[in-house]
Amino acid sequence: MSKGLVDLCIESATKNSSTIDKWRRQRRTLERMPPHLAQALLRRLLDRRLVSPSLLEVFQYCIEEIDLKGETPVDAEWMAYLGAFRYLRMLNVADCRGINSSALWAITGMNSLKELDLSRCVKFTDTGVAHLLSISNLEKLHLSETGLTANGVAHLSLLKKLSVLDLGGLPVTDMALRSLQVLTKLEYLDLWGSKVTDEGVTVLKLFPKLSYLNLAWTSVTKLPNLPSLTCLNMSKCTIHSIFKGESDIKTLKLEKLLVPGATFSKIHDAFSFIELTGLRFLDMSNSSVDDFWFLSKLEALVHLDLSFSKIGDDSLKLIARVGGNVKVLNLSNTRVSSAGIGTIVGNVPNIEILLLSHTDINDLALPYIGLMPSLRAVDFSNTKIKGLTDFAQHESDQVPSLTALQNLRHLERLNLEETQLKDEALWPLSSLHGLHTLSLKSNFLTDISLATLSSLSGLKFLALRGAVLTNSGLDSFNTPPLLEILDLRDCWLLTEQAISMFCQNHPKIEVRHEQAKNYFNDHSSAIRGNVKNSHRKSKRTKMPLVRSRLQKEGFVDERLKYSRQELLELQFSPLSRVTLHNHNVLPKMLTE
Repeated sequence: MSKGLVDLCIESATKNSSTIDKWRRQRRTLERMPPHLAQALLRRLLDRRLVSPSLLEVFQYCIEEIDLKGETPVDAEWMAYLGAFRYLRMLNVADCRGINSSALWAITGMNSLKELDLSRCVKFTDTGVAHLLSISNLEKLHLSETGLTANGVAHLSLLKKLSVLDLGGLPVTDMALRSLQVLTKLEYLDLWGSKVTDEGVTVLKLFPKLSYLNLAWTSVTKLPNLPSLTCLNMSKCTIHSIFKGESDIKTLKLEKLLVPGATFSKIHDAFSFIELTGLRFLDMSNSSVDDFWFLSKLEALVHLDLSFSKIGDDSLKLIARVGGNVKVLNLSNTRVSSAGIGTIVGNVPNIEILLLSHTDINDLALPYIGLMPSLRAVDFSNTKIKGLTDFAQHESDQVPSLTALQNLRHLERLNLEETQLKDEALWPLSSLHGLHTLSLKSNFLTDISLATLSSLSGLKFLALRGAVLTNSGLDSFNTPPLLEILDLRDCWLLTEQAISMFCQNHPKIEVRHEQAKNYFNDHSSAIRGNVKNSHRKSKRTKMPLVRSRLQKEGFVDERLKYSRQELLELQFSPLSRVTLHNHNVLPKMLTE
């Protein structure tokens, strides 16, 4: 897709430091630049490491939002220039380790500022709170994992306009929390890892607009009735009851509940005061629950994460009753088998993401999954899938089970790592032209698989880890036109020379391999430094790809002759560097 005029102008203005010097003398031209264009220009300069503190001066009249998250050079000098910005509404300096309490003096009294993020600025302490209090119009303040103590938190009560307050990872006590009860406009409060207790959270009833609350990693075991709450996070908590109040009125607005790793004393008591029919998002991964009765009540459920839980095939029937709206279902690391998947077929018509990693499912589950036409992402990693049916009498008569996935026209991401797939099982994937991410990891895959997958025209990410790929196989790989990342880690037969040659022939593709040596990053830097450099065009003709007939050729895995040590020694053998004369021609078994 060709770039627009605006993109070309920004590209031209951010080539290098010399081009910046030219237009910097014309600072008046930036004063009337629309904010969104000025922000795009500054973002490009930041990405190319071309911003110095003094350069910020030319943006002081046109920038409304600045995101400097993780920018290492940002310190008090940068803040001095940012303090002169007339219309700055949002400033994000999270993860900027050079920011300390005194650095905030520069933005003292900045009435235009409504949102400030100081997350993980560990040098910001209680002494800097006074500077924050002078910014009276602050509405959103993020202070997680800074150097604040409970005393510093208590002083934040003077910021009466706050609607968002992130105090995650700070030692907030019950007393400090009570001091914040005057912040009646609060809608978002993050207290993960704090020291608040059951007694302290009773003050939360005084926040009439509170819709988001994070109490993860705290000692809170019971929560009072909070009628306005729509999202609650109590990860890693020991939970006795949620929303238990003086009356039997249930909280009706709760839509999102996150309790991964939580321990429930009695699951029925914990959920008895929640109106489950309105819950849309539930994360109970790593929980201790073994009774899943509540699943049948989740009529509005869209996202369900039960990974690392004790759920089995029998409980999947409960999901089938309420699966009409489910789009995301995570059953990884559970007791679910292929039979269980069969119970939800036809009952989850809108499912888009299905995660089954580390389960007992095998090839028998694939026909069921092929009947879920809305699927966009599937994770089969670390399962018993072989890609070939087991019920054939002779190995040569086995049918590729992945054929069942050909009905999934919307499938974009597929993970088959750590399965028992072989080359002859992969050919059905060649028809999944909508696939843009494919992850494979198997010791049974060879150059033949690489050739088979070359027909996936929409592929952007391809992982073929641990495969027995050769230098000649990589050299003859006809790369999909949109491929951006090729992950070949643990393909130990590939040499540094072969990887280097591939990178030179395909400069737009990032290769991940032990021998890659950051070639892609070095090349990308060179491109950013000189936008006039043109990419080398591939002169290879597209290789024909026809269904593999390995079974008819009686394919023999020659690796069985060698020990692993002998195979490692072959990596450095002269034979591994031999390039075939007709390297663009597929083996006979693939072209028949």
